[in-house]
Amino acid sequence: YIYEASLTPNDTYLSDLWGLVNENKNSGGVDIDAPAAWDITTGSRDVVVAVIDTGVNYRDPDLRNNMWTNQAELNGQAGVDDDGNGYVDDIYGYDFANSDSDPMDDNDHGSHCAGTIGAQGNNGIGVVGVNWNVRIMALKFLKGTGGGTLEDALKAIDYATDKGVDVMNNSWGGGGYSETLKEAIERAEQAGILFVAAAGNNRNNNDSRPSYPASYQIPNVISVAAVDSRGRIANFSNYGKRSVHVAAPGVDILSTGVNGLKKLSGTSMASPHVAGVAALLLADSPGLSYQDL
Repeated sequence: YIYEASLTPNDTYLSDLWGLVNENKNSGGVDIDAPAAWDITTGSRDVVVAVIDTGVNYRDPDLRNNMWTNQAELNGQAGVDDDGNGYVDDIYGYDFANSDSDPMDDNDHGSHCAGTIGAQGNNGIGVVGVNWNVRIMALKFLKGTGGGTLEDALKAIDYATDKGVDVMNNSWGGGGYSETLKEAIERAEQAGILFVAAAGNNRNNNDSRPSYPASYQIPNVISVAAVDSRGRIANFSNYGKRSVHVAAPGVDILSTGVNGLKKLSGTSMASPHVAGVAALLLADSPGLSYQDL
């Protein structure tokens, strides 16, 4: 018999991250088997994931070292659009909700998603993301109340597309069909970017009543439902045999917030597990297309 070590980080609350490592066999032990993947790779700073959300707490000790930075602006002049992209001092991303360069989170939601994707691993504190190493781009279009406009969502998606990210995490939804939003996602597809989206929290069959943006029939979209630690679909989760593609941990998920760690539930928490896995795959195999992912 050959036995191999499974690589596990020393982060304080690893045992509470059932979505990554679920040792409770009494509850079915459902998780994404992260340690088996970490034996192969723990991530790469060459991979960029855009978190399009309420912003990201880029000062959090588990997130700050894994933040994407716009080097032209970081090393440029304050108050000047150093990279000529139309946005001034967009160092960590941009706040489209308030039309300023500071995408700091004022809600918890975006930071929580970012932590699941890429909270720094093996740093002896807090939690760990699917990726120990990655770069998180903070794009805020949702205000602190959780709402945002179509116009700002379009700007955020196009910003990420123009900057050439690898994956977009979209833990948001609402409104009806929008041709302009569909076209923005298609521009991301043409740029080879994977668009991961939360299926929604309305106990809805998305096959018969679409939930956008997850329900756009565009090849780069992955629609994500939520399951609990027993592998059962969450009682709030949308579903759909044709239109929802995969389910991931989304109940009582511990991750980073504005002021420390938070437990949240929703397909919003499931989506970053999938975006994180996509980023981890790209770390190991950089040549993968969004179709491969």
